[in-house]
Amino acid sequence: MPISSMTGFARASGERQGLFWQWEIKSVNGKALDVRLRVPAGFEALETPVRVALASAFRRGNLQVSLSISGQVARETVRLNSDILDRLVEVGEALRDRIGGEPLRADVLLSIKGVVEVTAEPEAEGEAEARNAVMLESFQEALRSLASARREEGDRLNTVVSAQVQHIAELAEAARHNPSRTPEAVRARLAEQVSRLMETGAALDPDRLHQEAVIVATRADIQEELDRLSSHVEAAQSLLASNDAIGRKFDFLAQEFNREANTLCSKAADRSMTAIGLDLKTVIDQLREQVQNIE
Repeated sequence: MPISSMTGFARASGERQGLFWQWEIKSVNGKALDVRLRVPAGFEALETPVRVALASAFRRGNLQVSLSISGQVARETVRLNSDILDRLVEVGEALRDRIGGEPLRADVLLSIKGVVEVTAEPEAEGEAEARNAVMLESFQEALRSLASARREEGDRLNTVVSAQVQHIAELAEAARHNPSRTPEAVRARLAEQVSRLMETGAALDPDRLHQEAVIVATRADIQEELDRLSSHVEAAQSLLASNDAIGRKFDFLAQEFNREANTLCSKAADRSMTAIGLDLKTVIDQLREQVQNIE
């Protein structure tokens, strides 16, 4: 499958019998799949299928999912409580006959708690299930949109990361053929170091000096680091061509790249090799930053 990023945003909305809703999904980087879901009270039945759908679609990423609702789920009816109203009128008229006052007004009576009752009609059997099914369909629409956005960003990442891996390969090749690694250059450096030691007047055993020179030359050799860098480049190219989620593997591989670059810099024998090592570290740091975004 194509490389997918972990960054994206999607939105989908729907309507059914006067109820309007909108799904929003925001996705950012994450070491694993972490879902934070917020739905209004009364819609908790949607949580499990939403989480299952997300787990089926994505491997990694911090996902924030929200559902907003407007309109009414159930129809409301207004009922006049005649018993309470009759009792209030009876008491009110009796009191007015006794002490006088203005005639009773309908608006005042209707404002008294209990006279007017607003009740919600229960949903017809199966209506909640039917409504939830439609809402989940629109969630799937948002899910597909998010997956598409993550793939589009993944295509961009593929181009950037491929170029960075190629740059690493070119720098490793430049280090492999750097003039400072030729036998003549190595002998010249060792001869210069020995010459400086001899100038100090210290008594040095020629055989021991030769052994130490061989050890120094061996420690300064970067062949193993270059071989490992080449191997890591091949592994990176294989990951980019694979059909699996590669983010975690690539993150680990980027750390291995960095380790070899650090060792190469520490062994650098002259300025030109140090410059190559620093360029390697720069490109690898940029690679690690991009890889953090891959699913």
